[in-house]
Amino acid sequence: MPQRYIKKILDARVYDVAIETPLTEARSLSKRFGNNILLKREDLQPVFSFKIRGAYNRIAQLSEEQKAKGVICASAGNHAQGVALAAKNLGIKAVIVMPQTTPEIKVRSVRDHGAKVVLKGDAFDEAAAHAQELIQKHGYTYIPPYDDPDVIAGQGTVAMEIMWQFSKPIHAIFICVGGGGLIAGMAAYIKYLRPEIKVIGVEPEDSNCLQAAMKAGKRVVLDEVGIFADGVAVKQIGKHPWEICKDYVDEVITVSTDEICAAIKDVFEDTRSIAEPAGALGVAGIKKYIEREKVEGENLIATLSGANMNFDRLRYISERTEVGEKREAILAVTIPEKPGAFKTFINALHKRSITEFNYRYADATNATIFVGIQIAAGGHGREDLVQDLRENGYSVVDLTDSDLAKQHIRHMVGGHAPTITNEKVFQFEFPERPGALLKFLMSLGTRWNISMFHYRNHGAAYSRVLLGAQVDDDEVQDFEKMLDKVGFRYENMTDNEAYQLFLGQGNARSN
Repeated sequence: MPQRYIKKILDARVYDVAIETPLTEARSLSKRFGNNILLKREDLQPVFSFKIRGAYNRIAQLSEEQKAKGVICASAGNHAQGVALAAKNLGIKAVIVMPQTTPEIKVRSVRDHGAKVVLKGDAFDEAAAHAQELIQKHGYTYIPPYDDPDVIAGQGTVAMEIMWQFSKPIHAIFICVGGGGLIAGMAAYIKYLRPEIKVIGVEPEDSNCLQAAMKAGKRVVLDEVGIFADGVAVKQIGKHPWEICKDYVDEVITVSTDEICAAIKDVFEDTRSIAEPAGALGVAGIKKYIEREKVEGENLIATLSGANMNFDRLRYISERTEVGEKREAILAVTIPEKPGAFKTFINALHKRSITEFNYRYADATNATIFVGIQIAAGGHGREDLVQDLRENGYSVVDLTDSDLAKQHIRHMVGGHAPTITNEKVFQFEFPERPGALLKFLMSLGTRWNISMFHYRNHGAAYSRVLLGAQVDDDEVQDFEKMLDKVGFRYENMTDNEAYQLFLGQGNARSN
């Protein structure tokens, strides 16, 4: 299979618009992890992403008749910008169908490249369906984001450049995976030329379509995908990429949201560039691989695949980096509600630094505090910290791995509501666009009283809301039927420990 792609990669027409990106040493990362870590800087492309390679190569292959009619794609991100710029350079009309949830920075960028933008639907599926309608009506040629041999060949030029830029032995190359176009093109070239190099895919834990396919031995469709690394939020690996990946990708590593955030910070510290979440996957994968395999002195390369991110998301990312780096523990600690209790608690930390401290008076006996505490890099001090506090008589619950605690509770610590009865708590996911929050609230109706609400805009296509409502036990089924009609994905969080500790009717505490 790789042989079929080698000539296509060598002949790929990408350099009319794409640049040969540098392969740069990540000095800080290399020093910290005892390996020579290099970054393939696809964030420096004209559209700040590798996607321009595949898009241009695919469009350049069109017949004159196809070029005359124009091209179309459905995309909320980097592929849209790649198609727009490629079409502009070739003097071809381009129509880009984007979900209405697409951040304005990406819509504006596509328009700046001369493409016509059509906003349709809340999700990619609706945009893709509308693109097909326009194809039937106008005869446009659809440019796939990853599931196409010419697109794959264009992306494969990334590996071709690495091979001529770095002649020393390479232990492994870490490549982000969405639909699989990039890793397929790179794997085909790498395994043909230097089969001893490990090709390792990196996916978010909640968008692991290639890992799931490799485990099953066939392409599978994920029930749902995470929204944080939106550039790789794909439910099924592409058909053409899978034909390559199943035989030539050595393994897939998955990483958490916190680990991705930490990798974004690592990239910034080494390059002063801000990678998008999908763009930093390779770095997150390298760190996890080194920790697992204990490798030293090896040459390891990560694709820094893109840097298209709303500035607003940096607030969220900065909150999660220390946990992702395993340098911070998030705890719920019960202390006596009496003068001097805070000082006694701080003394029990044995000079560990406090990174966050949230507290609200609840009763005259005990107080539950939400506290972030700095620990040794790598997370080895987390268990010791919890043990130290318990030996000092404190009741402690470790919330470091609780997404609800980090997403909502840390911003809501305000005490329990003893007069609220039958509160049920749900976390919702809804499209982030003007009027969406109002529509969400209006859809809930007036039968049940809203007792709690938390929402923060993180500059992503989708946002999360934590909602509490007074719902009698015998009405829960009716309430959930109403939520189903609203149409947003939701999860019942009433029994979540972080909620119970700080906001619920009960004081659920654990030793």
